Amino acid sequence: MTNQTPSISERVATYLKRTAFLPGTRFQELPGDASVRRYVRVIPPSGQSRMLLVHPEAIDPLSLSFLSVGSLIERMGIQVPAVGGYAADLGIVELEDLGDLTLQQFLTKATPDERAGRYREAVAIIVTMQHQGRKLESNEFVPFRLAFDVDKLMSELEFFIDHFLLDARGVTLAAQQRTSLQEELRPLAAELSAEPRVFCHRDYHSRNLMVHEGHLYVLDFQDARMGPNTYDLVSLLRDSYVDNPNDLVETMIDEYLRLTGNNDATEFRRRFDIMSVQRQLKALGTFGYQSAVAGTTRYEDAVPRTLHSLAAVLKRHSRFNRLRSLLSFHLTELE
Repeated sequence: MTNQTPSISERVATYLKRTAFLPGTRFQELPGDASVRRYVRVIPPSGQSRMLLVHPEAIDPLSLSFLSVGSLIERMGIQVPAVGGYAADLGIVELEDLGDLTLQQFLTKATPDERAGRYREAVAIIVTMQHQGRKLESNEFVPFRLAFDVDKLMSELEFFIDHFLLDARGVTLAAQQRTSLQEELRPLAAELSAEPRVFCHRDYHSRNLMVHEGHLYVLDFQDARMGPNTYDLVSLLRDSYVDNPNDLVETMIDEYLRLTGNNDATEFRRRFDIMSVQRQLKALGTFGYQSAVAGTTRYEDAVPRTLHSLAAVLKRHSRFNRLRSLLSFHLTELE
């Protein structure tokens, strides 16, 4: 073996030779996302197709967060793709193939009733993760040892400054301008960090939920950690990839409050909006990095939607007046 890492196709071909796949089996790499991992569909001449999750390098199954967190979520009673095997040296995990119908794609043809039904199911999954997470909480599992603390939240906000403002939008920030932004963002991070923490998927949106055999399955859970109970709900309802009507958002917030027995709707909505600001700025940082640094255009359509949603939240709360003023000087969409 040379010092050069074999390509994805070379490693997949090696995996197929090692395992029980029939001669004539084909494979195709699926479009990538913001992760360094790649999905490859394996299509045998007969029988069920499978999905390979290919990491950029060799893996240690005992410490691989995808496997451990997947096992944890499965114990919660939530449906995730079944693991069929792995090859540690090739960086490959074999998974059940859930098809191509993400929640995002489902919504493009869904009736209002179908949309509401799927969102109720998605909200119920959040409640289950939070409820079962309390029961299963243990240092044995990595997510319970990680949290959205001030440092983590601020690192995501700094990522927004570096990769959306500076890289993607070409903004030049004077030292004092950056300091002024940090002075507005750090109290936001501190307030969110101080909230009681629950189990958070961390990337719970329409591209990471699959509609399969009549149910929602959860993907890309490997970065789960502890955080505010608004985090996953914001990711779902203020999704950068779909346009959710305000009445649907409000109805699903009410559904979450009903399922959790929370009677303080006003306070919850206030916290929901605060979490929205951090989450949307974080998303913009990711989109900026992907376009300006990684060179992909896959997220360009998500930027206007995210900025529009962010502007609405900033305008709704006077506490964000200065932050909005500082940002809108560079981002006219927020004016």
